[in-house]
Amino acid sequence: MPGAGAHEYLQNLAVSRLFLDNIANFQASWPTMGYKVAQTALFFGANDFGSTMLEENVVSQAGARHQNTPEREIVRQIVDAGFRPCQRDSLYRIVRAPDVGTMLAAESEAGALPA
Repeated sequence: MPGAGAHEYLQNLAVSRLFLDNIANFQASWPTMGYKVAQTALFFGANDFGSTMLEENVVSQAGARHQNTPEREIVRQIVDAGFRPCQRDSLYRIVRAPDVGTMLAAESEAGALPA
């Protein structure tokens, strides 16, 4: 039986945000659903885009293609969706907010990102 598609995933996220009001944080899963669905999930109630992963075993064992994604790519995905990225600790306390303008401008000048 195949897993949930993007539509079902986003529906469940939105309903969860409404009914599970005692849970403060919901994560958008870019490793399993891809960047575009994870960006959309931010509009459906997720407030955590996920993170960089040094080693990942669970998602790849389930058949998803995992890639080591640098922090700047995750930041770019969040900014492109219209949100402000912040790094947090395991208790969801904000550790730092990256200087997005400087980070993305440097990559654009280097030719890593489209202007």
